[in-house]
Amino acid sequence: METTPTVDLEPAARRIVGLLGGVDEPRLDGPTPCPDFTVRDLLAHLTVLSRGFRDAARKESGPTTGVAPDDAPPALDDDWRAVLPSLLDELVAAWRDPAARQGTTRVGGVVLPAREAHVVALEELLVHGWDLARSTGQDYAPDEAGLRTALNWLTPGDAPRPEHIFARPVPVPDDAPLLDRTVAMSGRRPDWRPER
Repeated sequence: METTPTVDLEPAARRIVGLLGGVDEPRLDGPTPCPDFTVRDLLAHLTVLSRGFRDAARKESGPTTGVAPDDAPPALDDDWRAVLPSLLDELVAAWRDPAARQGTTRVGGVVLPAREAHVVALEELLVHGWDLARSTGQDYAPDEAGLRTALNWLTPGDAPRPEHIFARPVPVPDDAPLLDRTVAMSGRRPDWRPER
């Protein structure tokens, strides 16, 4: 039985869906804050992680939950504009089931507490949403509760951060906006622009 509030994934998912209309064909091969990803790669990665975290919520261990975070993304689906919103809806619905956050699950090839996997899903949506917005010149204003949860998870504790997944945190002032502190903790420069 859950005794603490759980942050809903829908606001982060909806913001990503809202950005898709601003991704025209010429932008697909443009750069992103993820050095090895084009916009096309980022969208493919979002598709893969949406499937993986959806199935992790359902406790369906298989190929979709075994993809390592640093694996190269597959080719982007031709119908990604329809596929990705549908997958994000399924992801949100799957994690709304209280049973999804009980026990352990597997995602990214790693077994971890299901409640932690839920927070990782939130962080991935928020940070990659920022990646997509910044890469395509769009505004991005995620909800404060989600950002605070993601920043708390990203902030190093006693265990070392897996550096093959996250770059080193980028220094920012203590009074920087919450979004800037969150993306900086994920290893991104908050002032990143496609021309940089």
